Amino acid sequence: MKRPQADEHAAFYQKYIDTVSDNVIAELEHQANSFTTFLKGLTQDKASYAYAEGKWTIKELVGHVIDTERIMAYRMLTIGRNDKTPLPGFEENDYVINSHFADRTLESLADEFATVRKANMYLVKSFNEEEISRLGSANGAPISVLALIYILAGHLNHHRKIIEERYL
Repeated sequence: MKRPQADEHAAFYQKYIDTVSDNVIAELEHQANSFTTFLKGLTQDKASYAYAEGKWTIKELVGHVIDTERIMAYRMLTIGRNDKTPLPGFEENDYVINSHFADRTLESLADEFATVRKANMYLVKSFNEEEISRLGSANGAPISVLALIYILAGHLNHHRKIIEERYL
């Protein structure tokens, strides 16, 4: 699978795409297991830790990753099925504020991530080349199914790195 070009996504997403290997499908599959195992190795005390005032806890960050997985999958589905409806952006902080991630165990969040990623992999693998190359609009910018696939992997890479560098 080729890499997405700059005209297939908003510039903001390039930082995520740049973290992804050329074999994005293998990377997505590997992440499903490795991220889940990584999370289950953290203590509950660490899971409720925020590295600074006003920052999310690890549980909230994982919840954000799960929400983003779902949103990006919906975007892939919509664009892949050639629905021309412009898709909205989302306010990630509002999603976290209006969740109950802090009340959950990290293990339950890890299991939910694994389940959501597994479902998303069925969707990703269902697309043919024509569908993968389709362009739609999300948050006022063009985006392709291909870019969304790379964004799924890169978004997780980005947040795992933040956990490792700032929380542990």
